[in-house]
Amino acid sequence: MTEQKKTLLEKTYRNWLDLILDEHPKLDTIGLIVDEDVMGFGTTLEEKILSIESARHLLFAGMEQRKHLKGFKFTEKEILRRIIGSDDVAIFVDELNLSYTLDGVLNNLPLRISTVLNYKEQSWKVTHWHGSLAVETEEGDTWHADELKLKNEKLQLLVDERTAELKQTITDLKATQNQLIQSEKMASLGELTAGIAHEIQNPLNFVNNFSEVSNELVDEMNEELDKGDIEEAKAISIDIKQNLEKITHHGKRADGIVKGMLQHSSSGSGKTEPTDINKLTDEYFRLAYHGLRAKDKSFNATLKSNYDDNLGEIDVIPQDIGRVMLNLFTNAFYAVDEKKTKSETKDYKPTVSVSTEKSKDTIIITVKDNGNGIPKEALGKIFQPFFTTKPTGKGTGLGLSMSYDIIKAHKGELTVDTEKGKFTEFKISVPIKNNSIT
Repeated sequence: MTEQKKTLLEKTYRNWLDLILDEHPKLDTIGLIVDEDVMGFGTTLEEKILSIESARHLLFAGMEQRKHLKGFKFTEKEILRRIIGSDDVAIFVDELNLSYTLDGVLNNLPLRISTVLNYKEQSWKVTHWHGSLAVETEEGDTWHADELKLKNEKLQLLVDERTAELKQTITDLKATQNQLIQSEKMASLGELTAGIAHEIQNPLNFVNNFSEVSNELVDEMNEELDKGDIEEAKAISIDIKQNLEKITHHGKRADGIVKGMLQHSSSGSGKTEPTDINKLTDEYFRLAYHGLRAKDKSFNATLKSNYDDNLGEIDVIPQDIGRVMLNLFTNAFYAVDEKKTKSETKDYKPTVSVSTEKSKDTIIITVKDNGNGIPKEALGKIFQPFFTTKPTGKGTGLGLSMSYDIIKAHKGELTVDTEKGKFTEFKISVPIKNNSIT
């Protein structure tokens, strides 16, 4: 082969590699390098080239894909160079090690490019090429069967390890969830404690006062008996009996408050029982308010209630429904207190209202406040576990999530309506009949 022909071969082959690997290949020169009837096969099933046009399309697609790769580099190593026939056919085999960064991960891709060039009409042109992945295998593993088996074994081992890790993670998450739920229950119990202290004081005061009065009446009755005035003694005994009835009434009231606290702090039997929703709602309404006032003496709010007298009793788990209402009332008082603290006008009057109503086969409990409302972007997340709009340390993000689950378990619904800067309204809907808890 003449030096001129050899130099031209080197230049043409170099230009061919540039078309494949350069960041901005000169595709308009492809006709000078590639034969019109070129045949080529790339490293994927789709890369089958049977004309110069399809070769141009493939090279253009590669150039476009390159835009998503960073730090594209390659090293070149010649494996084979052979001239056959009457110095008119040249075969080149090169190994190319490509490296690039994709999505922040450095990748290495070993390629082997086999190229055939033909010399005609005073020029060399690529008539065939074949690209393949350069993969080393053990001797005798013609179809890569041993290699694939080893990869599958490693993959299965990795899957088993990850499965074990996931099982342990799930176990840990369940334990953490139980701890957090208990923590949320204890947090709500803390909210109740101060309110209970205030509420229980009222009946105790009545018990003490009527006991003292009754004690004085007994002395008066004894005096009248000593005088022989039986009629006056009987009249005094009637007053004593009335006082004792009042003592019994307020004693039961105090007993009911204590039982409610014990129910709230325990997990309960999980069984439904006939419950006076109006009474339960009103009790938690006042307990939540006095609980907040016990922590902040400066806090005041207007409490409004409107209870449907035709509601009657329905079968619910009272301690669970109590937790829901306590959470809603506490959130409402927190919202109006926050608005009052940040409000620039003195005309703002914090107000929280509650109402009950019977609608066909459903009872509806509505809790509304005139606070700042819930941000629109947070509205779709408020029932998700651990989501809270309160500052760090002010809420666990479990209250509304637990409330939502409790109402769902009662086959009911918990919905919210809000307007920024004006109000937030939660509605609890619970069916009266067929209310078997799931």
